[in-house]
Amino acid sequence: MSKKLILSLLFVPAVVFAANPVKITWEQLSDVTFKKKWNATENMFLLEPQFGPKVLELKGKEVQLGGYMIPVDVDANYYVLSSNPFASCFFCGGAGPESVVSIKFKKVTKRFNTDDKVTIKGILRLNVDDINDLNYILEGAEVL
Repeated sequence: MSKKLILSLLFVPAVVFAANPVKITWEQLSDVTFKKKWNATENMFLLEPQFGPKVLELKGKEVQLGGYMIPVDVDANYYVLSSNPFASCFFCGGAGPESVVSIKFKKVTKRFNTDDKVTIKGILRLNVDDINDLNYILEGAEVL
């Protein structure tokens, strides 16, 4: 076999698998517990996520997740995807921090309304350190 053929056979599966995001559920993201930890900068206790094995398996992978869009700052293109509609989401006290994902769009092509039901794909990042962002972040996100 020629070197080009061998290389192409090795490269094709990587391209095929890279193009298919892993479909995840909110139940998988609930594999997290929270531990009180003192934050000297904020001078208070904060809840630090302790991600379980189901979540750790997804770290850094391209994933696909459906939910309800929550516009946080439309002018800054900052949106959150929630497992619940706004009336019962994390921000209204009806759910936990594992029920929301911060969306960092690759490119925003439209303005979303509260509770628009969408499916998003992006690279899942787990956040423990940045208290100004959510515990789950989808980077390079796109609407499917």
